[in-house]
Amino acid sequence: MSLIEIERRNAVAVIRFNNPPKGYMNAAMVGELDAAVDGLLADESVRVLVFTGALKGVFIEHYDVSELLAMSAKLRAKGATFSLDRPSPESAFHRILTRLESAPKPVIAAINGTAMGGGFEFCMACDIRLAERGPYWLGQPEINIGILAGAGGTQRLVRLVGEARALELSLTGRTVSPDEAARLGMVHAAVDGPVLEHTMTMAERLAAQPPRAVAHIKRLIRSATETPLSQGLANERTLFMDLAVSDEGHRLMGEFVAGTRTIRD
Repeated sequence: MSLIEIERRNAVAVIRFNNPPKGYMNAAMVGELDAAVDGLLADESVRVLVFTGALKGVFIEHYDVSELLAMSAKLRAKGATFSLDRPSPESAFHRILTRLESAPKPVIAAINGTAMGGGFEFCMACDIRLAERGPYWLGQPEINIGILAGAGGTQRLVRLVGEARALELSLTGRTVSPDEAARLGMVHAAVDGPVLEHTMTMAERLAAQPPRAVAHIKRLIRSATETPLSQGLANERTLFMDLAVSDEGHRLMGEFVAGTRTIRD
């Protein structure tokens, strides 16, 4: 059975994580996900990627701790040590998250249940996060088993909720409900009913937007916190002009001036 299921809904690709009974992320799922992401990002007919869980009440429970324990035992047997002057290399999972962040297409997490540890790290790499209300838990509880969030959890969480709140959540290992996650800014909204229905409404809207403009906007905003303001403004001016002279930009502005298109949503 495939651990990654892909459904096409016109220009939207819905990707489901399916690893019963617990819904863990593991190396086999990462391998399938790697190939799926490559294919979908290369497919020009796919405008938006939506990720969700196939199991009821589970997005990705967390990464399979038994695999992490086996890796630990293997490295300890070799006497491996680690220090910040010798950075650990990226894994396939790290590279997938980076690709989704930098992809020219919008990526949405339709969080249909619990997403902890690596599961919530995956959500944070997505552009939009909608969480279904229910008895579900979101966050980074790794400290409770003696480790830390190793796939962006300490870095991306700070960018979402600020340093003080990220410290509190990460040091206590406290997970939160969908509603609290929305209040804290960990997700964009907590919604009633099947989250995929709400997500598809947004995904279809994004899929209808001019793809070149979508790609430019995502690139500018995703890089804003790491780019000096002067350089970011220069990049913005340049990409603005690129869209202004493009066929689609010229046509859509013309429709607005002619009174056949509104600038409001």
